[in-house]
Amino acid sequence: MINHTIRNWLSIAAIALPLTLSAASAAPLPETTPEWVGLSSEKLKRIDTVFEAGIADGRIPGAVIAIARHGKLTYFKAYGMQNAAASIPMRTDSIFRIYSMTKPIVSVGTMMLHEEAKLYLSEPVGKYLPNLSDMKVARARKDPATGTDTVEIVPANQPIKIHDLLRHTSGFTYGFFGQSPARQKLKESGLANLNALNIPLDQFVARLAALPLAYQPGRHWEYGRSTDVLGHLVEIISKESLDTFLTASIFDPLGMFDTGFWVPEADWLRIAEPLTTTGEPQLIDVRSQPKLLAGGHGLVSTAGDYLRFCQMLLNGGVLDGARVLGPKTVEYMTTNHLHDGISRAGPYYLPGPGYGFGLGFGVRKTDGVSAWPGSAGEFFWGGYAGTYFWVDPTEELIVVSMTQSVIHRVHYRMLLRNLVYQAIIK
Repeated sequence: MINHTIRNWLSIAAIALPLTLSAASAAPLPETTPEWVGLSSEKLKRIDTVFEAGIADGRIPGAVIAIARHGKLTYFKAYGMQNAAASIPMRTDSIFRIYSMTKPIVSVGTMMLHEEAKLYLSEPVGKYLPNLSDMKVARARKDPATGTDTVEIVPANQPIKIHDLLRHTSGFTYGFFGQSPARQKLKESGLANLNALNIPLDQFVARLAALPLAYQPGRHWEYGRSTDVLGHLVEIISKESLDTFLTASIFDPLGMFDTGFWVPEADWLRIAEPLTTTGEPQLIDVRSQPKLLAGGHGLVSTAGDYLRFCQMLLNGGVLDGARVLGPKTVEYMTTNHLHDGISRAGPYYLPGPGYGFGLGFGVRKTDGVSAWPGSAGEFFWGGYAGTYFWVDPTEELIVVSMTQSVIHRVHYRMLLRNLVYQAIIK
């Protein structure tokens, strides 16, 4: 991550910083006015009103929102406080823990290796990670003789494939979605805690491999540790650490110089923090280099950096002459990969109604089913601590929202969806 000279900034709180006044580095994309790209400046002010109110009410500390259309940055604002406890205002280049918005980046890295013919998606993961060759599955059953609940451990009936890791059908889970036997064993192992565990990635995967899966591979969409395993797979195949590979293959070519697994001391004064007075959970410490390079949740980034990543995807894999993926690969990744034989039953299908799942992204399949606006073919994802993005190819629209609030994340994501689409006038 690049070192920056700490700049003086305006002492403001709970108000938006216009592009011309923001204490930030150069704009991440060429700039234009909203009307030039078919958005209403007047209607976009409703975003200001909603987020300013949320800050004034003490629901969120602050936020950074970036909107691009037709390849032009048309809205880029910082609101409120980056660190309320230290009275540091938000900046457009504030650094956020992006948690699960790490997953699309690691998925793109995997597909770069796919394009180089270093892997293919139907290969068993155990070919590269032998300790994942003979997995077990834990399932609850009722003893017919006694009527008591028991746990049955059975062999996986097929291997986990690389495809399964990318689309979350591997059977790996997180410990905090429900109370199934596999989830309980994950909690007992200590591997369910996103913040506390700090062991090397190979050790993490080895410990995960010793635990049973929640479902048979390839049969059920289950959000979990799949992308952490994928990150280790990238290391094995590329023969580089995950941070080194991502920096050389994605971050440096795209100019994402504030994205990485930790923040150097020179940039600590740009780290966004949650409110400390509202019961927000503790977040990952990003001030030192971690042992665990978590492909599922470990990165930090800025709104501007992530906007450039999204613009690369919208452009079909290229940005400013830097080709990361081919256009057909991007199209393949942002297409639904959940066929009818894959279950999405239960309350923890995070993409939601009207959405399938591609290779690292929720993918909108049709209009008129989801409770929020969008277009068929749009893809998105979000992070545990409040970050969020979506890319709408039909509208040539990208929105990146960064805040650090676990408690109110869904509320402001849904409001922002409504506020952006109502501002489209042509």
